[in-house]
Amino acid sequence: MIVDRYAQLVATLADEIPGFRVVRKDQSRLHRTIHYALIGLTFGQMRTYLTDFQTTIGKTVYVTSDWDAWTADHRYVTLRHEAIHLRQFRRYTLVGMALLYLFVPLPMGLAWCRAAFEREAYAESIRAAAEVWGAAYPRRTEYRRHIIDQFVGASYGWMWPFRTSLERWYDGVLASLHE
Repeated sequence: MIVDRYAQLVATLADEIPGFRVVRKDQSRLHRTIHYALIGLTFGQMRTYLTDFQTTIGKTVYVTSDWDAWTADHRYVTLRHEAIHLRQFRRYTLVGMALLYLFVPLPMGLAWCRAAFEREAYAESIRAAAEVWGAAYPRRTEYRRHIIDQFVGASYGWMWPFRTSLERWYDGVLASLHE
């Protein structure tokens, strides 16, 4: 019997986090506003917020318009990442997460809290990818580069510029995988 991991994860999150929901990001005025603000704040370098990034705020995961066209496994891996953020919001509250994620210690360049929150979530992405597609998948050069680039590029406001420390972190996550 084939188990739909994604459907199971959605059900688990609905039980764990009352009020949990998945909403299309492009239908949210807030996220359209964030999109344009990010274009300005990153000097035009972050233009794919609405089309390429899932975003969690509070108990809601905001997804791109093509979400339903993704395979269940792809949605599962991504939702595992977002589930970490759901739990972070539960732990730190909406106001606490907003302040820590956006401003501590700086909004860009050295956003230590944002980087810490994202390291936790991307570690889960790596583990989920290994579970679904095999341990070799997150060891692929392009997958590794993609994740590390999220930290050092415009996608998250250049949250952590120290690539070498991120490579050590990534290697540590890989070392924890069960072959």
